[in-house]
Amino acid sequence: MTVSTAAGVGPAAAAEPETCATPATHQIAEVQGTGTASPLRGRTVRVEGVVTADFQRADQLKGFFVQDPTPDDDPRTSDGIFVYATREVRPGDRVLVTGKATEYNGLTELSPVTTVDVCGSGKVAPDNVRLPLEDGANLEQYEGELLRFPQKLTATETYQLGRYGEITVSAGGRLFQPTDGHGSTQADNDARRLLVDDGSNVQDPATIPYTDKRVLRIGDTTAGLTGVLTYQFGAYALQPTKSAHFANDNPQPKKPQPVGGDVRVASFNTLNWFTTLGERGANTAEERERQLTKLVAALKGLDPDVAGLMEVENNGDTGALKTLVDRLNEAVGAGTYSWIENPKPGTDAIHVAIIYKPAKLKPVGAAHSSDQAVFERPPLAQEFQPVNGGTTFTLIVNHLKSKGCTGATGADTDQGDGQGCFNAHRVVQAKAVAALAAQEENPLVIGDLNSYTAEDPVKVLTGAGLAGQTERFVRPEQRYSYVFDGMSGELDHVLAGAALARRVTGATIWHVNSDEPTFLDYNTEYNQPRFYKPDAFRSSDHDPVLLGLRLH
Repeated sequence: MTVSTAAGVGPAAAAEPETCATPATHQIAEVQGTGTASPLRGRTVRVEGVVTADFQRADQLKGFFVQDPTPDDDPRTSDGIFVYATREVRPGDRVLVTGKATEYNGLTELSPVTTVDVCGSGKVAPDNVRLPLEDGANLEQYEGELLRFPQKLTATETYQLGRYGEITVSAGGRLFQPTDGHGSTQADNDARRLLVDDGSNVQDPATIPYTDKRVLRIGDTTAGLTGVLTYQFGAYALQPTKSAHFANDNPQPKKPQPVGGDVRVASFNTLNWFTTLGERGANTAEERERQLTKLVAALKGLDPDVAGLMEVENNGDTGALKTLVDRLNEAVGAGTYSWIENPKPGTDAIHVAIIYKPAKLKPVGAAHSSDQAVFERPPLAQEFQPVNGGTTFTLIVNHLKSKGCTGATGADTDQGDGQGCFNAHRVVQAKAVAALAAQEENPLVIGDLNSYTAEDPVKVLTGAGLAGQTERFVRPEQRYSYVFDGMSGELDHVLAGAALARRVTGATIWHVNSDEPTFLDYNTEYNQPRFYKPDAFRSSDHDPVLLGLRLH
């Protein structure tokens, strides 16, 4: 750390109060201590330092950060501290502050503060820090300090960007789920990540960071990130003192990558497409229209000959499904798409569905499902043949039990293996899907399996002879369809039987949703009107998957 001070120079010196002669009682490092809590908490202390960051406005943190001009030599102790006070200071001021050492939600700070004396000027150069930290180091030893991360850091989470102005960045590229087969571990992910805030605890900020000219996407990168480190809501967070500029390393893909073949198959989780208002989907007619517009844009962009859909309201074939098909046909031509009547939609509020182009494919036989009573949302299976002849295949659309823990008991509780709750239940469902596929000559199992690639349910299906097609055709760094807790992974799968796999010409994941911040979606609450666009981006929280088949 480089610190320089200049007292008694220029106008600032002339205005120094007499109390500047009252020396500090403690160094900031003594207040911080070597642990997570101050050894002096509850005691009134007087410290000296240089203001490194000012966040005093009512819509900010209502305080400023001070760093010691004479740091100690113990790397375990931080030399910076947050002062919870609104006094007239600015970065570069040398100050003496009197206040009570306090722990506020895990952050060591001075509050309440009785005196802030500006006693000259100084300069603190940021410490250069790299992620992951060196062995033995931890972020606590930097709490309150001015830091600079010179390395390239990748945006890996934007979920709270619109709500709280927060993003998460990571070293070494985006983070992947440990159970997705990319070789990452939870410990490695945690060591590589850093929360970046906007210097404010205000909800729904009027100015959302990283949206000027272009909205930040997961995968965009920055270097030289600079700010002060704080601790809030159970996590360390960097409050930038310089605007971070992210390179457009992950531009919006306007169309999916080519997949070849003569039949295009898509899998798409629609994120609760409901025509009934106030249920899981839209709350108002305006939101419903905005959602429908985005879904149609996504399906039009995919241009599938047949598509399996998940999270469609289970209100009959003349409800949400018909509404979606009718609007899609308005966009691409009357009669272009039809749908398969689901003989076993289940009793859940949502169900799976199949839409297809009658001019390209014809159903062979009746739609059917598994006869095993293990599904909340039973699979839908339909055999198809190209209209002008060719090899038949059976599409099996699935939406397995979610990872949420509500109602989980026994083996379905979280086993601590990274697979979440109800994994045992999903394994049973996967076995039933495998049994259904075994009855078909050319099965194609698609859908939201709520399981990442290296998890047990997917292993059940691959062990039954079904091969994942994205693993064949999609580069590892692009093989994800969902982002949760800042970690990307593949929940949406396409698996083909051995004979059909030889007819697969390509597969791609169209990243129109998972990399986008949520405030681009159809909702009107919390979202600023200027961000909504009638396009495919953030039409859902899952990315659609597209597959090419050569059936002639």
